[in-house]
Amino acid sequence: MSAKYPVRERSRHSPRHGRRRRQQAAREPFREPAFRGLFAARVAASLATAAAPLLLAFAVLDISGSAATLGLLLAARSAPQVLLLLAGGVVADRFPRRRVVLVSTTVCALTQAGVAAMLFAGTDSLVLLAALEAVAGAASAFLFPASEALTAQTVPAALLREANAVLRLGVNVALTAGAALAGVLIAAVDVAWGFAGAAAAYAMAAACLSRLAVATAERAPSGGVGSGSAGGTVLADLRAGWQEFAHRRWVWVVVAESFVVNAALAGGWVTLGPVIAQDSVGRAGWGFVAAALTVGMVLGGLLALRLRASRMLGIGVAMTVLVAPALLVLGLAPGLAALMAAALLAGVGSEVFEVAWQVSLQENVPEATLSRVYSFDLLGSFAAVPLGQALAGHLADASSPQATATVAACVAGAAALAALAVPDVRRLRRRAGAAPAAARHSADPGAAPPAAPVEPHPARPDAPQASTAPAQPVRDAPVVLPAAGAEALIVADPRTRVES
Repeated sequence: MSAKYPVRERSRHSPRHGRRRRQQAAREPFREPAFRGLFAARVAASLATAAAPLLLAFAVLDISGSAATLGLLLAARSAPQVLLLLAGGVVADRFPRRRVVLVSTTVCALTQAGVAAMLFAGTDSLVLLAALEAVAGAASAFLFPASEALTAQTVPAALLREANAVLRLGVNVALTAGAALAGVLIAAVDVAWGFAGAAAAYAMAAACLSRLAVATAERAPSGGVGSGSAGGTVLADLRAGWQEFAHRRWVWVVVAESFVVNAALAGGWVTLGPVIAQDSVGRAGWGFVAAALTVGMVLGGLLALRLRASRMLGIGVAMTVLVAPALLVLGLAPGLAALMAAALLAGVGSEVFEVAWQVSLQENVPEATLSRVYSFDLLGSFAAVPLGQALAGHLADASSPQATATVAACVAGAAALAALAVPDVRRLRRRAGAAPAAARHSADPGAAPPAAPVEPHPARPDAPQASTAPAQPVRDAPVVLPAAGAEALIVADPRTRVES
């Protein structure tokens, strides 16, 4: 009888048991009704977001046939997005995030429906098209910071890693499928039907959000680092968000690294990749390389589901080093097999980093200022793209596209290693199951002390109260509190309210 025990012990580590554990981890966030609704909304919106640039490009080319005009129309959409990002972060911290995301998504649906109606009617007005796309870009500036921060309000802290990993998987698949579906609609019927499909996808996302019940704590009054935005001015809110951003060394170091890496990718890979591919692997080969990158991102999401390291951010930043080999192969030896392998690794590395970054922010930045910190992060990412593209073009003219891609590889690798050399980045530990972010400033390297307490996350009822007078609920909100590997427990927490 005793001989059976070693066999039973080994079976716990069998591949089949490992697959069951991974599948269970991926399913855990979907026990939360709020996460299911957010997942469906993000996937539907991502389908439309991926289709929008392609649809806009062909709509402009059908009307004018001018590349210069296309550039102006694309700028009409992206400029308001960049200019209003910080304001979007303030709004998402002032008002219920579910409502901000719902309104922004509805505006996007209406603008895409407006473009579709304009094209169906045969109205070839570039001014009207630019105005509609500018409104869509402005709406996106409020959508992105609010939707990123909303994830942390749909699951308990112990499930943040799994929630972000499966959400990123769904979004990546939707982004790939959205671009492909847009191409099919443009080729099979007309670009107007593509805009109608994008409007329908945004409308589906809005419908999911309208039914979303997100339990959240009352936000503290405005007044300093770690505070909410209930009564301060916009400038005061921006200052509070900047203090949260700047006083955490690991945050601004990683954002600075991402700025450099994104600029290198935008210039070396996105801009010069097709140019180099023309004379090496060809257009079809570059398509296979892009597919390998997407597959790598999916694999990276699956890997992030298994990642249980306490120093998750350090591992994520280390994985960004894998971007450099892709640029290096592009510059030195752009063969199809080598490029596909390097792109696969780059996709894995970038996706593991993205999940680690999302979890680190959501666990360590106070809920009251999380959207503003996200807005500074997104501003750095978006601003890097045109800078990298402009520099890559000038450097390629001065030397060669392959030499420029090689330089971009060295710059990206150096930025990743420099960020990894910062102790606060390497030493940041996961906080799952601990006290809320506002109560953890002393344990967060480089964090500033909070000036005002913030209510704890409603999914942690055992956490200490930050306020002596708990907020009165609008109504009892059902809060699902599943622990990993345990049965779900549904309670009504009188300290929470439902965003509506």
